[in-house]
Amino acid sequence: MSQDSVKHEIGQFYDQVGWQLEQEGFYQNARYEDLRPVSAEYIHNCHMRVKDHLAAAGDYLLDGGSGPVQYDEYLTYSEDYRYRVCMDLSLVALQEARKRLGEKGIYINADIANLPFRSDVFDGIVSLHTIHHVPIEEKVGVYQGLYRCLKPGRTMVTVDGWADVPLAGAMNFFMRVANRLRRWTGKEAPKMPTDVPADQNSTPSNAHAKTPVGTYVLKTSAKWFHSVMKGKFPYQIRVWRSVSVKFLRSVIQPEWGGRFWLKVLYRLEEWFPRYFGENGQYPLIIIKKKSLSSSKE
Repeated sequence: MSQDSVKHEIGQFYDQVGWQLEQEGFYQNARYEDLRPVSAEYIHNCHMRVKDHLAAAGDYLLDGGSGPVQYDEYLTYSEDYRYRVCMDLSLVALQEARKRLGEKGIYINADIANLPFRSDVFDGIVSLHTIHHVPIEEKVGVYQGLYRCLKPGRTMVTVDGWADVPLAGAMNFFMRVANRLRRWTGKEAPKMPTDVPADQNSTPSNAHAKTPVGTYVLKTSAKWFHSVMKGKFPYQIRVWRSVSVKFLRSVIQPEWGGRFWLKVLYRLEEWFPRYFGENGQYPLIIIKKKSLSSSKE
């Protein structure tokens, strides 16, 4: 499949499926998150990790692959910026984002691999669960393009998932234990978004299927990232969230002390952010552009 075909499919999927509101008042894409009360505090704290690394205020925050800016935490990233520039392949995403941001937003239908912006213009950049939709041959260029548009001395943050997850063995162990407990207690297994894992690396043959399972995704690994990005710009890999939604829905249950165990997990992630960022499910990649003064030294 060509790059243009992939991007057309992605835009079509999110226009027709991903950013459609469902009966519960959530977008279809929210099926791939754990929105249960038992996980709410942990999920909130993970979302807020993005804001911790952005400049507190500025003129323009670029949201590359903004979607509809669907979670309330996302809105806080730009609350002290003059404008949030929402850029997405999906027109529906931009229409929904306008409902949430109004005049505070600037809405651009464009490809993150071909940024229509001049250099050194943004005070902050976020790209959340977007670059994993980019074909492998364009991923390095996407990071370089975002870095080009960032103002010197400012920071950009991306969040995506790894395909190669060293902690997957431990997660699978706890899920097997949880499944055995259910068999012993007769507790029904948790419902997942679809019968197919949300982070599958495949493309559905029919975007209008009754049970859509997603669109093109190609995730990488910390090892791959280091091998292609080292020396191109300064970066850190830290943790956004170390466990998958499948793990949360399977293992974290209110009657099993779920809130407590998520507090423990969050504390461990805060103590060892690099370890969990490279070995867990979802990395937080922080890239700070050198200031003009330091680049002259």
